Amino acid sequence: MDLDESGSVGGFFVLRTTAPETGGAHRPLARLYAGDDEPLHARVDLVTARIGAPERRVGASVAHLGLAARLWSAALGPAALHGRFPALDPAELHWDGALASPDDLWWAGSETRPATVDEIRAAVQEAHLVPLHAALRRDGHISPRLLWGNAGSALAGALRELTRWAHAHGRPEAAARAADLVSGLLDHPDLAGTVRGPRLRRASCCLYYRCPGGGLCGDCVFDHAPRTGLEGRPPAP
Repeated sequence: MDLDESGSVGGFFVLRTTAPETGGAHRPLARLYAGDDEPLHARVDLVTARIGAPERRVGASVAHLGLAARLWSAALGPAALHGRFPALDPAELHWDGALASPDDLWWAGSETRPATVDEIRAAVQEAHLVPLHAALRRDGHISPRLLWGNAGSALAGALRELTRWAHAHGRPEAAARAADLVSGLLDHPDLAGTVRGPRLRRASCCLYYRCPGGGLCGDCVFDHAPRTGLEGRPPAP
């Protein structure tokens, strides 16, 4: 399995197989999920300060969106391009929230899994996102609906990036495989309805618009930021 090719899709798709030369305090994500919350608290603090978030849950949402995108991309890229993906066992996937992608993650494992909806769901959604959401709720008040909305948006974003790359590089079969996988992944009670329509526009908001100069994300549920006074306008489909 060629992780270099999937990494060429973009920084979120890169998965280091050795500790980054930049150094860092990488720890297995399994430790975070087991209750070692300090690295996640520090990441939320960092993002909250960096974006000038008016409250902690906004920073937590943005931090979560980035990590969810990394996890989906690390699986979806190789799955679509090669038919297999890294197992991403939380005990073997090391993370340092002080570093930006692609240096934030490195994988110490060697096992791969077949590119099926069930395998990716087990490796990413069940093994990572479910315990990550629990850890974020330990950090502070943040709704499950927002977190799953972020997860759906991150998955749709990974599909968009991979589709653009695949068509630009003459790999239409990879784009088709990615679309099939994402369609299946979104057909789950936790993710169903989080994005909608052919553009996979999200059905909830990540709250980034509340930051100074934040504006709206490309797939935002809103046509106008709520603080403009146009809150009564229904979101576009």
